[in-house]
Amino acid sequence: MKPTISFEDFSKVDIRIGTIIKVNDFPKAHKPAYRLTIDFGELGTRKSSAQITDLYTKEELMNKQIVAIINFERKQIANFFSECLVLGFENSKKEIVLLQASNTNLKNGEQVS
Repeated sequence: MKPTISFEDFSKVDIRIGTIIKVNDFPKAHKPAYRLTIDFGELGTRKSSAQITDLYTKEELMNKQIVAIINFERKQIANFFSECLVLGFENSKKEIVLLQASNTNLKNGEQVS
């Protein structure tokens, strides 16, 4: 378990709903990954690298609503800058499973609280 954080620390994390609008292979990544472009509505689009190739095809990811942290600093991965962190968890088979809202067709940019 990780160290306890304060509510103030958690309140700094900006978690939003977005829709994947573009998916490309990312051959320069060290581990198999996709380059995603995600629509966050009025907040614009953000790009992210996601190691989710084990469970998801490019076609399955198109127009999928996801949950992401949008206020991380940009991170360079090979020749690509990741601008948000798509949220998921590692299952028992070491595969990344995306977190998703149970309700469909939410407004892009909706804040998770």
